[in-house]
Amino acid sequence: MEQQVEAGRGARLPRTLVVRRLLERQQAGKLATRHVRAVAETVGVSERTVWRWLQQAKTTGRMETGGRPGYAVSDEVWALLGEVGGNVAELRRRMVATGASVPSASTLQRVIRRDRRAGRALVTGREAEVAGPHRPDPLSELGLNAVADRGVGGQVFLREQKHLAQVPVLVPGAQVVHTPAVRSVVRTVAHAAAVGAVVCLYGDAGQGKTVALQYALSQLPHPARVRRVQVGVHPTVPELRRVLADALEMGKRLPRGAGDADVALVDALRQPRVLVLDEAQRLPGPALEFLRGLWDHPDTDAALVLAGAGSERALRRVPALASRVLTWELVPRLNSGEVQTVMAAFHPLWDDVTEDDIAWVDEHVGHGNFRTWAKLTSHLTAETYGNEPEPAVVDRRMLERTCARLMGPL
Repeated sequence: MEQQVEAGRGARLPRTLVVRRLLERQQAGKLATRHVRAVAETVGVSERTVWRWLQQAKTTGRMETGGRPGYAVSDEVWALLGEVGGNVAELRRRMVATGASVPSASTLQRVIRRDRRAGRALVTGREAEVAGPHRPDPLSELGLNAVADRGVGGQVFLREQKHLAQVPVLVPGAQVVHTPAVRSVVRTVAHAAAVGAVVCLYGDAGQGKTVALQYALSQLPHPARVRRVQVGVHPTVPELRRVLADALEMGKRLPRGAGDADVALVDALRQPRVLVLDEAQRLPGPALEFLRGLWDHPDTDAALVLAGAGSERALRRVPALASRVLTWELVPRLNSGEVQTVMAAFHPLWDDVTEDDIAWVDEHVGHGNFRTWAKLTSHLTAETYGNEPEPAVVDRRMLERTCARLMGPL
């Protein structure tokens, strides 16, 4: 019978197929270390073992093993692993104490890691403490108790809870405006947190994605479970692994080996979490695949929020992750009918500006981009409430000067 090697969630791959594919790439001059590393991580062996398989196939033409069968963890030993909370070192000590035949520590670690990646359930005493599959739905617990007032058309702007949303504002007196887009993001993030889903929040730069996301996260019933992951431009998988460990407050406890480190990350994600990656368009394909693997692991209980201008295009390049996205949430630009009401709710400075002047600004400079309007508000505030004995009136002339600072001469 053809030898099988473990792969993924309980799937098995014929070793002959794995080695044949590697050999074909090598003969074509297209084999890279990343291919060998991917195979090693998938089947739960070391890279050296995969290279040895490949060398054996080249020199002898044999793609099967002629050696002894590999070590397998019995159900009794697996149950004992659960009793010791998944601690492999303690498991081996207890096995030695019973006088049973015990493999090396590295072999035991490797086989257990392979079985867990393959979806073998590990029941530990501490798992009873984490929320099970019937967690309370955050949608039913959401509320806007600190709403100060309501604008025309149903917009709600917040005053008391602005500090909770951790939203940076450019001018004193600015408010977080609860537009229909913000309400939709709140529902999407709450849904994802409730069911442990992947969502993608996208839209052009400056449309208010970060503000809406920060506010939505602040409204979750358990905001302490939110973990923001700060990524650089095109991080490698090891770099992403490190920033994930920092976000999960694992510090220097992350093991050095890639396989052990991944198991440690999965263990940290047993409790319900919401992983948030803003600027997700910076992530290359391998990093997104790594995130998909973490989220897809049977032991993790995490929602994944990927946001950023162009994040939807980055995810589409990784079909395995894109197919798992529960909601594609677009944050659109403000339409011309919304600008007047939204800006009046955003800052009192716009209350006395005529509709014609606001329409002129939006047509020539604003274009429904919330960030541009926030910068305009900052400039106007500095000019009207500067060193003047009395605040100046915002008229067309002042608007023209302010717009010129942002866009150049009109």
